[in-house]
Amino acid sequence: MAEQLLNLSAKGRIVICLLVNLFSSICIVFINKWIYVHYKFPNMTLTLVHFVVTWLGLYICNKMDIFSPKSVPIRRIVWLALSFCGFVAFTNLSLQNNSIGTYQLAKAMTTPVIILIQTAYYKKTFSTKIKLTLIPITLGVILNSYYDVRFNVLGTVFATLGVLVTSLYQVWVGAKQHELQVNSMQLLYYQAPLSSGFLLCIVPFFEPLTGDGGIFGPWSLPALVTVLFSGVVAFLVNLSIYWIIGNTSAVTYNMFGHFKFCITLVGGYVLFQDPLSLNQALGILCTLAGILLYTHIKLMEQEEGKNRLAQRP
Repeated sequence: MAEQLLNLSAKGRIVICLLVNLFSSICIVFINKWIYVHYKFPNMTLTLVHFVVTWLGLYICNKMDIFSPKSVPIRRIVWLALSFCGFVAFTNLSLQNNSIGTYQLAKAMTTPVIILIQTAYYKKTFSTKIKLTLIPITLGVILNSYYDVRFNVLGTVFATLGVLVTSLYQVWVGAKQHELQVNSMQLLYYQAPLSSGFLLCIVPFFEPLTGDGGIFGPWSLPALVTVLFSGVVAFLVNLSIYWIIGNTSAVTYNMFGHFKFCITLVGGYVLFQDPLSLNQALGILCTLAGILLYTHIKLMEQEEGKNRLAQRP
């Protein structure tokens, strides 16, 4: 009986973590979009708030023994911290200047770009099946962007930069975790304050500090509460991803990601009345089919690799 209760408790923790990740991952997109549309809050300042709240959250987690920090030489994560700034800032700028549908689909291009980077610079090889799945993903993104009635050059530039920097960041995170022998939370614990420091030096050159639109401007109480809440939600996204990866299978994590992808797209059209043409819908379905196919083939290849290792004498 005690063992059953223990198993039930473990399953309960996973379910709660999945629900927290579902809520936070979807909410962060809608909350940030709401902040940009209704409060016109400056982008880089919002990113800075997210970094500071994330570090404070990790500091509290450390004090609660949720994880143990590991000493990391700061000079070895400087470029990673800079790419983290660019990744979050450009992603938020893409959200600010595009419809949620275009923003979400542009993020799907991260997978093809990561494969290109790893092939060109890290000499990593991918099967022909994996490479073929990039065709529907890319085609769907192009189809959606071409027929998006809110298409604009600035939004496309930010979306493109967001994809490039995000891809670099994800590749470097994997490399640094392996190089420094740390997990994601241990790395983020040092990375978040360093990125905050970089942004703190840059913000005054790009955004006003006082007056309308400035961080110390006459913001209403609802605006400040919403911004702070978005920071807490951003931290929950990072924390829940860590727990999901550590306590579930790759299948659960990836399938759950596709579920969030669909809900976020639908929510954007419902909450912000983003227009959706038939060609855009076809582009979304094309990209989603490519993502599902990529995940299916990737998981099959991983399973085959495990089986081959298990069969070795």
